[in-house]
Amino acid sequence: MSKRTDTQSITSLPQSPDQERRSRVLKYTIAMTIRTLCVVSLLFVQGWWMAVAIVGAIVLPYFAVVIANVHSKPEQAAPVLRPGAIIPLPPTSIGDERTERPQAS
Repeated sequence: MSKRTDTQSITSLPQSPDQERRSRVLKYTIAMTIRTLCVVSLLFVQGWWMAVAIVGAIVLPYFAVVIANVHSKPEQAAPVLRPGAIIPLPPTSIGDERTERPQAS
């Protein structure tokens, strides 16, 4: 038997789908909270601060989606090793005892 030289490290695996979704939702929520603050601040600010709040309220939705959907890839990620291969089973005949089902009374 040959020894494997490559071992799979848990730190080289990608994020689980739940963790990735949670991360995207958190980024999007933070950006939309800042946008909401920009919209609310339009009631209280004057002058050039109003222009800053308007730009933030208009531009942040686009950047929120882009930032939330950016995938961070781990550096030097090793490919995921899969144990073994699929082994096809031999076909069974119809009269085989293992394939017969008991009949209901």
